[in-house]
Amino acid sequence: MTRIFVAGIFHETHSFTPDITGLDKFTIHRGEQILARRGDASQLDGFLSVAEREGWQVVPGAIYTGGASGTVDHAVFEAFWADTKPALERALAEGLDGIHLSLHGAMVTSECDDPEGELLARIRAMPGAESLPIFGVGDLHGTLTPRMGALCEGIVFYRECPHTDQFDSAVRASDLMARCLKTGVKPRHRVLVTPIVWPPTGTGTRDGPMRALEDAARRMEQEVPGMLAVNIVGGYAFSDVPNAGVSFSVITEGSEEDALGALHELAGIAWDMREGGIPQQHDLDAVVRDFAANGPPGKGPVLLVEPADNIGGGAPGDGTDVMRALLKYDIQGAGVVIADEEAVAALQRITIGQKMTLPIGGKGSPLDPGPVTLEVELVSRSDGEFELEDKNSHLVGSLGKIIRMGPCAVVRHRGLTILLTSKKLPPFDLGQWRSQGINPEELSMIGIKAAVGHRVAYGRIASAEFTVNTSGPCTSDLTRLPYKHLRRPVFPLDRLDGDTVPEGSAA
Repeated sequence: MTRIFVAGIFHETHSFTPDITGLDKFTIHRGEQILARRGDASQLDGFLSVAEREGWQVVPGAIYTGGASGTVDHAVFEAFWADTKPALERALAEGLDGIHLSLHGAMVTSECDDPEGELLARIRAMPGAESLPIFGVGDLHGTLTPRMGALCEGIVFYRECPHTDQFDSAVRASDLMARCLKTGVKPRHRVLVTPIVWPPTGTGTRDGPMRALEDAARRMEQEVPGMLAVNIVGGYAFSDVPNAGVSFSVITEGSEEDALGALHELAGIAWDMREGGIPQQHDLDAVVRDFAANGPPGKGPVLLVEPADNIGGGAPGDGTDVMRALLKYDIQGAGVVIADEEAVAALQRITIGQKMTLPIGGKGSPLDPGPVTLEVELVSRSDGEFELEDKNSHLVGSLGKIIRMGPCAVVRHRGLTILLTSKKLPPFDLGQWRSQGINPEELSMIGIKAAVGHRVAYGRIASAEFTVNTSGPCTSDLTRLPYKHLRRPVFPLDRLDGDTVPEGSAA
C-alpha cells in the first residue's frame, strides 16, 4: 500500500504588532486526531479526500494551526519539529512513498524568517527523505521563497481571494502527488519573487491585477506543454522578511525555457498593473456624515470596511475609529463587532436588561485612540459557539465548520449594537451575527474588520461598501510601515520607474 506522511504548520505572522505568539495560540492535532478531520471541509480534508480515493495509507504526524497574529516564538516551531521528527523517522523506517505538507506560508518566528523553507530543509536532511516526492498546499497570502521551491516537487497555493478554494487547492496538490507516484516523473518547482509588494486589500482575485494574473496562469496551464500548475501568490505585506510580496511559481514536467518564460510573462503583467494593487480608500468621517444626512443608498446595510484593523491580517480587532464615527453622527441601527475579553468578563456581573458603564475596545494597538467609555444595556450573552453558514468560507479551511468566539455579549448604546467577543474572529460569515440573535440584513451600517475576505458573505446583503482609512497595524499605505528586512528596492516603497520589470529573485 502507498504510504503518505502528512504534517503541517499554519500561521500568518504580522511583524508590526507587538505581541509574541506562543504555543497557547495554536490548535494542535496529532495522530488519529488528524485522520478524524476527514469531512470537515478544511484544507487538510482536501488531502484526506484524495488519500481515500487513491487508497493511500495516511501516516499522520502533527499539525499546528494558528490564526493571524504577531511574531511566533521560535519555541513553537521547535515544539512542532519535536512532534514531527520522531513520527517521520518511524514512517521512513517502515517505508514511505511521499510527504504532504499543510501550510499557510507566511509564518515568521523570533529566530527564522522562512520557517516553511527550514522545515523542508530539515525533512530533506533526514535519511530516506532526500528524494521522496514532497507536495503541499499554501495560502495565496503566503511568502513563497526560492528555497521553498528548490526543496519540494510542488506547493499549490489558493487561487481565490476571498479564499473559497482551500479544500480544492489541497485536492490539486494531492492530485499532483498521485500523478507523480503513478508516472514516476518528478516535476520541477520554479519560483520567481518580484520587486512588488501589495497590501491584502490589493490582492482580491475578482478584478484588478490579481484577476489578470490568475487568468494568465490558467491559460498557461492549458497551453504550455508539461505545465501542471501555475501559482499566483499575492504575498503578505505585513511579514517583514526578505521575500515578502508578490511571487509566482510553476510546477512543470516541461522545458526549463518554457518555465522561465511563463514566470517572466507573469512578472511583466504584474509590473504593468502594479498601481492597481494599491487600493483607494475613503474618508471615514465623510462617509458616515453623508449617510447621516442622506440615508442609505438602497436596501441593505452599508459596509464600513477598515482593513487597518483587519483581524484576518493579524490586527487586534478592537479598533474604535468606526465605532466613534457611528456614535458621533448617532447612526441608528448600526452594528460593530469588537474583540474585548475584558469587557465581556465585566458584563458577567449584571443581568440581561441592566445597564453598565465600561471602557470598550482600543486596548490592542498603540495606534488606536484608545477605549471608548459607554453606558450600555446588556441585550444577551452566549458561549460564542456557532456553525458556519458558508461551508466554503476561508474560516472552514483553517478552523472547520464549528466556530468558537469564546464568551460573548451583545450590548446596545443608543442606536448602536455592539457584539463583544472574547476571541477575535475574521468577519467572513453572517452566522456570527445570527448566532447572537441579530439579523445583519436589518442593520443600517456595519463595521467590517477585514480587507477582502468578507465580500463573499457580506456582498450578498450590502447596499454599498466603503473601504475607509482608519488607524491600525494593517494599513494599506505600506510606506508607513518600518520595514527592516524586506528586499529593496520594491514598489511602492521605492521609486522604480520604467516599463521593464526590475530583476527579481528566482530559483
